[in-house]
Amino acid sequence: MKINISENKITLGRRAAQTGADLIRDALRLNGKANIIVATGASQFEMLKALIEEDVDWSLVTCFHLDEYIGLPESHPASFRKYLKERFAQIVNPSVFHYVNGEGDVAQECQRLNNLIQQHPIDVAFVGIGENAHLAFNDPPADFDTTDAYLEVSLDEECRKQQLGEGWFATIHDVPTKAISMSINQIMKSKNIICSVPDSRKSTAVEKVVNGDITPQVPASILKSHPSAILFLDKNSSKLLQQ
Repeated sequence: MKINISENKITLGRRAAQTGADLIRDALRLNGKANIIVATGASQFEMLKALIEEDVDWSLVTCFHLDEYIGLPESHPASFRKYLKERFAQIVNPSVFHYVNGEGDVAQECQRLNNLIQQHPIDVAFVGIGENAHLAFNDPPADFDTTDAYLEVSLDEECRKQQLGEGWFATIHDVPTKAISMSINQIMKSKNIICSVPDSRKSTAVEKVVNGDITPQVPASILKSHPSAILFLDKNSSKLLQQ
């Protein structure tokens, strides 16, 4: 895992987007198509803003996303489907976007997504890291062993408090306790991983990921074993690495 530190989150987002777009363009030149994963959350605002400005033939790109709350309607402000449609898909118009739908039968939805993503090897995964060091909604201790691409997960208290703190929900009681998440193993199958992590509130998680052992208790630590993962940080999120 390589580490790229920027002065601020805007520069971080631009660098992550440019690097990711270059990798998408490489896949398009090689294969005539590309498959990507797009992350959500407040940490991805600057990266996505820069990514949609990149010169990419999105009509040749198939997209997946990492996770979605179970039982949350798409009309809710916290819906990741809503987030991705408004901030990305409706702007760049990719070939297809395979959304995670948490409103119906969870087992059937996981199986549907499992079947789809097996047919689309991922060229570039855009991801982030949670305040509890989760990767997607794989909270600690994460399942490093499952071979399922998508699975039902429970959200721990720290994860739910992060969603509240970012302003997606009015109270902690409004934050769902369950979600459908892409698994750790599926994320790690991606050919390239672009991980954008701004802000000081992520600094403790970043320090654990970079300096600690690879362990399910720090889910994103698994990124250190990936052959082509880049961790994009800003001055604030990397502050504990510089002491």
